[in-house]
Amino acid sequence: MSALSTVVVVTWRGRDHITACLDALSAQKSPHRTIIVDNASDDGTAELISAHIGEHEVVRLPRNRGYAGGLAAVLDRVETPYVAWLNDDAVPDPSWLTELENALEADPGAAAATSSILLTDGSTQSVGVALTADGHGKDVVLAGREVFGFCGGAALLRTAELRSAGGVPASYFCYYEDTDTAWRLRLAGHRVVSVGPARVRHRHGASTRPGSAQFHRWNERNRLLMLWRCAPLSVAVRELVRFLVITALLPVRKDVPKAANFRIGLRLRVFGEVLLRMPVTVVQRLMIGTRSTVARRTVWRAWAGS
Repeated sequence: MSALSTVVVVTWRGRDHITACLDALSAQKSPHRTIIVDNASDDGTAELISAHIGEHEVVRLPRNRGYAGGLAAVLDRVETPYVAWLNDDAVPDPSWLTELENALEADPGAAAATSSILLTDGSTQSVGVALTADGHGKDVVLAGREVFGFCGGAALLRTAELRSAGGVPASYFCYYEDTDTAWRLRLAGHRVVSVGPARVRHRHGASTRPGSAQFHRWNERNRLLMLWRCAPLSVAVRELVRFLVITALLPVRKDVPKAANFRIGLRLRVFGEVLLRMPVTVVQRLMIGTRSTVARRTVWRAWAGS
């Protein structure tokens, strides 16, 4: 039986958890191709991957390109109808891939299927992604058939539709590459479904540090870039202005949250990076528009704040 899917696992310094992920992929009921993208790990990860028993291909990048960059680096190598994104700290059930494949086979209008991602204590991290009224991506934890977007930690996409929608935004490094991609798929007229029985266990934050300054930098920057690429122009402008107003008022506020994304230095860095990328982002926005079959405002009205 030929494989329907290629599973792409991006790793960076994954020595402490990559083996469990690869063991779980070896136990999958569906035949598949596995590509491991090693983001220049320097902690012994490469040796673990080489020694692991199982069929997989390894692509070692000369520098760390992040999750988004790693996915983008091997998209041209995918020859199967479906491509799965899987975090290196995720451990899928044996039927995980089969459930996702069955969902897409049964629903031609869906271009992506997202998993039930459980934390190590058994609680639900995500069954999909919602779009907030101010343009943030937010994990959905109540199961449902259709969601705005997929969580990139464990999802299956139609390869042709992903390429047609512009692929993976490699420059994001990590975070919001999944919501951006889901948004572009919706603009192209496709849907995203949540598949409850497709379960994975996730060691959340094993490779990155949620709450760190770097984490907030990527989140704040990539959300604004995503809005300029995908959202109605009025929303993109509004949220950039709002970001600047909040930043300007921080010195006179008495109740400033302690989170790193409320540090003036970090916010100024985010704004500078957005400004430097704006010319390219505007061109990307125009290209996304030419590929779209659904108006940006239609998608926004249907999903923002829902």
